[in-house]
Amino acid sequence: MVLYIHFINKKTTIEGKVIFKLPKGIVNIDMSNIGDNLLYYKYSIKHLIKLEKQGIDKESPDFLSAYRSFAGSVYENYLYEKLLIYAKHNPQLGNFILKGPHAPKKSSLSNALHVDGHGQIIYKTKAIEIGEFDALFFNEKEIIFVEMTLIKSVRNLKRRLRKKKALLETLFPNQEIKALIILNKGVVGSTKMPDYCTVWLTKPFDVDDIYNHLKSNNNYKRKPFIQHTAKNLVDDSKLKVFPFKYYNSLSWMMQKLRAKQNSILNMEFLKTESCTRYIDLFTKVYLGYMDKKDFQTMYPDVPDVTEKVAVSIEKEHTDKLILTYFMQYSRKKLVNVVIKDKKAKVVKKDAHGISVTEVFHILREIEPKYKISIKDINVADKLLRSLD
Repeated sequence: MVLYIHFINKKTTIEGKVIFKLPKGIVNIDMSNIGDNLLYYKYSIKHLIKLEKQGIDKESPDFLSAYRSFAGSVYENYLYEKLLIYAKHNPQLGNFILKGPHAPKKSSLSNALHVDGHGQIIYKTKAIEIGEFDALFFNEKEIIFVEMTLIKSVRNLKRRLRKKKALLETLFPNQEIKALIILNKGVVGSTKMPDYCTVWLTKPFDVDDIYNHLKSNNNYKRKPFIQHTAKNLVDDSKLKVFPFKYYNSLSWMMQKLRAKQNSILNMEFLKTESCTRYIDLFTKVYLGYMDKKDFQTMYPDVPDVTEKVAVSIEKEHTDKLILTYFMQYSRKKLVNVVIKDKKAKVVKKDAHGISVTEVFHILREIEPKYKISIKDINVADKLLRSLD
């Protein structure tokens, strides 16, 4: 029998019947049933130890930032261990993906949702990570992804969730996508999450003991790793994803957005559910290019303008759609020109990020018919502002 699961408030139902409540062990940060499993995960603390040896103030921004990153990793691993037990004892939830030290060692794959060599659940395209998931439940009707984090505000989290949901909707078009979000009590905005999310709040999480233990190097012998087995605890081979080609989809989006005759922007397509999902997934989609002369006319203060400037539509964290521009100087050097209050700001992009390969692909594939004039830019900007 296929079971249809809804996460609502602090309870889970099957066809309207409550089957369990939020476990107290998760709320109270109870580590009594996970042994030394947290010590079997890999942590990056060399930088923290180096800062301590340098005598840096532990209240300094540098130390606190590094320590929060470490604490977030431990929090995620702790909650994963608890969810694993939770899934084992509640098989009606469906399957639960094994990761970390629980998963068999594998090489990273491309164009696949899988557990990589570091034990993380990720989706990659051409060796670049598109999405990462802290945990995954799934059955024939639903995919439930889990996000667990020690953030103080959910503002930036909402954008990440939007991208992850769009990716899963693309990979699993026949299943409904839900999210379980686990946060620390006191986080700002936890009551204003999207409808597809359920939020669980835990008590404050302290990692001082684990950090001190890891850095002490006192030859402590870990307790044996606790391995869990159950029919619903499965590896990533059980995930059957719909074929998805990232860069081909980007090109298709550009064709559809420019498909309306006598208009720079196909507004009917822009408003479709399919287009919205792809914009959420890609964060930005491309319209075409401007030539150097026209771009310099619009923004004379921008230095070293390239012969072709890629034009894209980007979704801000406020859900507003804006025009933004990219100039590529080499296979690894890319800058983003962001317009704020009619002034241009140049931002250097990560040489190993997805934007570098996206712009390279678009500029290589682009045809003269996708050239955009100053008049076109003004019309497109007006059309996007009409959506506000």
